[in-house]
Amino acid sequence: MTSAQRATDTTTSTIGTTGARRRRGTAALAAASFLLLAGLGIAAAPASYAGTPGGTQANDRNSDFDGDGYDDVLIGAPDGTVDGKKGAGFVTVQYGAANGIGAGNSVPKARTAVFSQSTNGVPGTSETYDSFGAAVATGDLDGDGYDDAVVAAPGEDVGSLEDAGRVTVLYGSRSGLGPARSVTFASAAPAAGARFGAAVTAARLTGDTPADVVAVLDQQGAQLFTYSGGALHHTGTLDTTAHPAGRAIRPAYVTTGDYDRDGYADLVVSGYSPDDDYTQGWSAVYSGGAHGLTHLRDLRGGISTASGDIDNDGYDDLVTGQNSSPDDEAEGLTGGLVGVYYGGEDGPEGQDGPGSAPRWWTQNSPGVPGTGEHGDAWGTELSVGDSDGDGYADVAVGAPGEDIGTVSDAGAVWLLRGSADGLTATGAQSFDQNTPGIPGTAEMDDTWGAQVRLADTDADGRSELLAAAPGEDTADGVVWHLPAGTKGLVADGSWLFGASALGAPGGDARFGAAVDE
Repeated sequence: MTSAQRATDTTTSTIGTTGARRRRGTAALAAASFLLLAGLGIAAAPASYAGTPGGTQANDRNSDFDGDGYDDVLIGAPDGTVDGKKGAGFVTVQYGAANGIGAGNSVPKARTAVFSQSTNGVPGTSETYDSFGAAVATGDLDGDGYDDAVVAAPGEDVGSLEDAGRVTVLYGSRSGLGPARSVTFASAAPAAGARFGAAVTAARLTGDTPADVVAVLDQQGAQLFTYSGGALHHTGTLDTTAHPAGRAIRPAYVTTGDYDRDGYADLVVSGYSPDDDYTQGWSAVYSGGAHGLTHLRDLRGGISTASGDIDNDGYDDLVTGQNSSPDDEAEGLTGGLVGVYYGGEDGPEGQDGPGSAPRWWTQNSPGVPGTGEHGDAWGTELSVGDSDGDGYADVAVGAPGEDIGTVSDAGAVWLLRGSADGLTATGAQSFDQNTPGIPGTAEMDDTWGAQVRLADTDADGRSELLAAAPGEDTADGVVWHLPAGTKGLVADGSWLFGASALGAPGGDARFGAAVDE
């Protein structure tokens, strides 16, 4: 792809400043892009905030930092060079509006912002390989009705502890995100190599506090933090590697959803299990409640996760993806798989009840475009949202290892549709950089679809697709925007942008390695 194909740079802000205006967000997951990493005393989150479209509802999944009703987009570039420090990292914000976040390869200058640890007012200092922006999430942490941005830097040193990790919060307001009240915090027990912030999320997990709870993953599990007195305080730890109530899990992904419709979000921590020699994905489900989290059950299969109401029954459903099949040579399972655990009174369940397997989908499932092949990594990334406005949430599936023709690891994205009967292949779509109407050209190691997000940035009731290729242009990273129509996603009218279009240094930044869900 040539530089002429990138989005027009209409932004003049630098990495040490912010753009003009900002917005709001909600519960999210974030983790790695292609190859994956990693008894309770818990506190809660808030009652919903009246009068704003943002806030702390258990199933709130949009990102609206300025409370104007439009989804905003938070993107991480953890390898970005800041003040000469390679791998220091930064994040960008694009604010939604009636015309979305832009069109025709043009990003509106007044609706973007860039933040790093060199931005005035943001705590900390940009340092080599901090990886600020390696994971991002949103939620209303202080209960003021505006979503806030949670930005992880798992490579940050804490004192003399290398790669202990640290997390920064940028608070939302009527004018969007700003550094003025931003705070940073580390693990309750920092350790060298722990990479605190490998993944982050925020949601209304309990009723004990007036705001969303932040859950932060490290090598051991999840730590929980709540807002009080202008700061975030540690309120509990879930050690999934020494899991007395279930299977040991090395955490890599996290998501939230109100799977039992009790008004509190539930927390799902996913990863590989040493009990299976790290060959099988498992998810530990913790049920939210008025006074804390309770371990509900462990679910087999899948590493990446996302949540939403696919069958429109009022219960969130858990979607899980495993980018390599348990037997990657087995017929029908090659190249990765995606499963759905449907919500109900007892939380997420498989086809035959609480302990059973989900309904699995692969590229070889009837009606799904394409053919599963070894190394496709189908299901590496997932996002759930209503792309056609029919009231049923659809599922975007990223396969960054998909070969396009003879071009290896170029990447592709699928959309599977929701219905009253659940997820279906009827009307399923697939896209890649060689799809007519999509700008660019499939190239080796682009890893298109390493991150995906369905977001309604123009508030028309239909979620557009953001598909990231952090390996594009020799690891500069580029993000594509595909519009949504009455029949799902549309290739015509799609456009792309890199970090430079938002006023940030794009060279080797891996822009798009994290996108808020």
